[in-house]
Amino acid sequence: MNRRVLTFVLPALTGVLLIAALYAVRLWVLRADQRFLLPAPDAIARAFVEYGPQLGSATLSTATGAFLGFAAAVVGSVIFGLILSLSPLIRASLYPWLMALQLTPIIVVAPILILWAGPGLMSVVIITFLISFFPLVVNTTQGLVSTDRLLVDLFRMGRATRLQQIFLLRVPAALPYFFTGLRIAATLAPIGAIAGDAYAGSSAGGQGGLGFLSLIYSAQFKIPALFATALVSCLLGFLFAGAVVWLSWAVLHRWHDAYQPKDS
Repeated sequence: MNRRVLTFVLPALTGVLLIAALYAVRLWVLRADQRFLLPAPDAIARAFVEYGPQLGSATLSTATGAFLGFAAAVVGSVIFGLILSLSPLIRASLYPWLMALQLTPIIVVAPILILWAGPGLMSVVIITFLISFFPLVVNTTQGLVSTDRLLVDLFRMGRATRLQQIFLLRVPAALPYFFTGLRIAATLAPIGAIAGDAYAGSSAGGQGGLGFLSLIYSAQFKIPALFATALVSCLLGFLFAGAVVWLSWAVLHRWHDAYQPKDS
């Protein structure tokens, strides 16, 4: 069978096996009074229909927060990476503070952000930015400072200006590193938005996101709806990651070694 076909068929078969295993666990492992904790796939499907409008509104809110925070992290990481790449002294001065920012737990930062920005979208965007920013700026900076020294010397011999060296040599050379960080950040952005919504989200105006909605369903003991929320969250993460993988391929596949056909 064609390899491309297998990439679609095998995950589908695995999904069917997982659903069958779920039914088997419900029937033969869990007691009758425990089965409500693991709803059947058909019950989750009914929850999608019953709570569809709520899930759709919450998904849009979470996707908005994730995209805005992710976009801000991309812009900020590029600017900050360019600054860090200018000098080892600048990196030595600022990098420890970046580490401190990354290592500060969001559960501690969230109450401060709520005091500053208030509950709602702005706090969710900031939390998403904080979670996504670090892998982006680290990979971008690493790419900018890892340019082939022979090429750097060639540009200097040609009397290239500092700006020409940065934008005509270092930035293109750093793109594979940047997209590696972008893939990591793309998986973290929806998680950050959902976590941020759970800590700092608000249902004002009916705009509560998936994190806020999961807390509501958990408090109300709506287990199938809670599983439906988890599946929608997973799908949102796949969309973000898939978009970045496609963008990486679109930018790099014509010239980067990772996308070139291998010699037999």
